[in-house]
Amino acid sequence: MTDIPTVSLCGLGNMGHAVAGRLAAVGPVLGFDLDPDRLAAAVDEHGITPASDVRELAESSLVVLSLPTPQSSLHVVSTLAPALGDGSVIVETSTVNPQDIAHQNELCTTYGVGLIDAAILSGVAQMAQGTSTLLVGGADEHIEKASRVLDALAPTVKRFGALGSGMAAKVINNAVAHAVMVILVEAGALASATGVEAQALVDLLSGPDAGLTRPLTYRFAERIMNGDYAGGMPTDAARKDSTLALTLAQETGVPLFATQAAHTVYELAMSEGLGRLDYSSIATLWERWTDRPMSAKPTAEDH
Repeated sequence: MTDIPTVSLCGLGNMGHAVAGRLAAVGPVLGFDLDPDRLAAAVDEHGITPASDVRELAESSLVVLSLPTPQSSLHVVSTLAPALGDGSVIVETSTVNPQDIAHQNELCTTYGVGLIDAAILSGVAQMAQGTSTLLVGGADEHIEKASRVLDALAPTVKRFGALGSGMAAKVINNAVAHAVMVILVEAGALASATGVEAQALVDLLSGPDAGLTRPLTYRFAERIMNGDYAGGMPTDAARKDSTLALTLAQETGVPLFATQAAHTVYELAMSEGLGRLDYSSIATLWERWTDRPMSAKPTAEDH
C-alpha cells in the first residue's frame, strides 16, 4: 500500500466517514475534520492518518472535499489552492450549486490546481456499501487524474460535461425528489379522504403507465425532447382533470399546495393558446421564458 499515492480528505461527517472508508480500502488516506471526535473515529475505524490542520492536506496531489456548506468548501479551497502543487486536483463531493463550483475554480486556476465536481447520488449507507453513483463534471484531464478516487467511491460514474454540471444534475434530481414528495403526500391525503387504501395507491402509482412514471418516460423523454406536441392528451383535458382534483380536495377538506401551484401552469397554458396541444406543451412556456430550448424541434409557437 505504501506505493500508492496518498489521497487527502477534508470533512469526516456522516458521509465523509463513509467516503474515508471507501478510500482507505484502496490506499492511504490523510484526513482532517474540525471535530476531533470525528477525526478519531475515522482513524480508529478506517486506519486513516490524521492531519493537524487543513493545510497539511496539501501534502497530497489529490484532495477530496466532503463538507456541510458551500462556505465551508470555499474556505477550504482558498486555504488549499495556494499550498497544493501545480497539477493537483480537488474533488468536490459536497452538495453545492454550480456557481459555488465556479467560485472555487477561480481560486484553483490561479494556482494551477484542477477541480472537478463529483456529486454523490446516494445516502451514507450506499456509500459505505460501495453502491453509490457519482455525477461528475469537469475537464477530461482532471477527471482522469482523479479516476482512482472516483472508482474507489462508486461503481457507477456518470459524466455530465463541463465543470459544475454534475452538481447541477444532483440539485435538479433533489428538487424533483422533494417536489414529488409533497405531491405524494397530497395524493396520500386525498386517498385517505376518499377511501383509497395507501397500498392500493402505491400499487397504482408504481405502474409504468401511471402518473408518477409516464410523465418522465413518455411525455418528457419522447414528446418534450423531440418537440412533438401534436395529438395526445390536450392541455384543456389536463386542466379539466386538475380542476377535478382541486374540487375533490375542497369537498373533502384536504389542503393542496403543490397540486394547486401546478394547476396554475395549466391555466396559464390555456391563456397562451396551448389548449389543443398535448399537455406536455407546457414546456414551451419555460422555453420562451428562459430563451433556452429543451429540444431542437419546433416549439408550440411554430405549430
